[in-house]
Amino acid sequence: MTDSGSMTTWDPAQYLRHADHRARPFADLLARVPGLPSEEAPRIADLGCGPGNVTAVLADRWPTARITGYDNSPEMLDRARTEHEGPTPGGGRLDFAHADVRTWAPAQPYDLIVSNATLQWVPGHTERFDDWIAGLASGGTFAFQVPGNFGAPSHRLMRELAHTTGLGDLLRHDDAVLTPETYLERLTALGCTADVWETTYIHLLTGEDPVLDWVKGTGLRPVLTALADDPQTRDDFVNRYRDALRKAYPAGPHGTPFPFRRIFAVARKGA
Repeated sequence: MTDSGSMTTWDPAQYLRHADHRARPFADLLARVPGLPSEEAPRIADLGCGPGNVTAVLADRWPTARITGYDNSPEMLDRARTEHEGPTPGGGRLDFAHADVRTWAPAQPYDLIVSNATLQWVPGHTERFDDWIAGLASGGTFAFQVPGNFGAPSHRLMRELAHTTGLGDLLRHDDAVLTPETYLERLTALGCTADVWETTYIHLLTGEDPVLDWVKGTGLRPVLTALADDPQTRDDFVNRYRDALRKAYPAGPHGTPFPFRRIFAVARKGA
């Protein structure tokens, strides 16, 4: 959700092709979220909800909750509303609304504000922490996870090729996210008790050119959007990038190993 992210055309179907791998970090994040202040009907916000598949997981964990997923992609919101919006079996409610994470601020107290692989699109996102934590109920939690792999071949090669076509400024760079230590410092400075950690997953991807297929759903979207009206240049870019990824991530006998580092933070506001 950077400037480029806000103009990017997203493809929910492409994004969901690796839904199991993408959802695992969210499950690991929620496993560290403590109990919420309001047990009867907690209010939860999901910033950057995408197609809503992981937002729906929140209703499984808190079946009586009033949950709102926020996103600025019409394509993602349409998919989320079609497949997930409405009352939940536990008596809660799942809704979706358009919002820009760069400017969104809570209009009412939330028991939990959560964000899954979104803040890397928001330059200076730690500057928003103050407003979000101020919008938590006493004892509420702010939890997020972001990719920490911007120095990996998948992103480095993408940036190098993008610069050859004049599109380098569209892509996220190493400073898209901060170090775990910096996140810990920022959150504790706001009076929170913070739990911050990192994990490198080794995803075993299958199929033809699976790493390319993965990034087509996320990091490569700004380039694909920018070249949508120039199919020849787009296809040339994708083919060159595909060849570079094949060398960087060689397939093994059981699939293609794809290391993916992520950074997690769970911050609880003082009661």
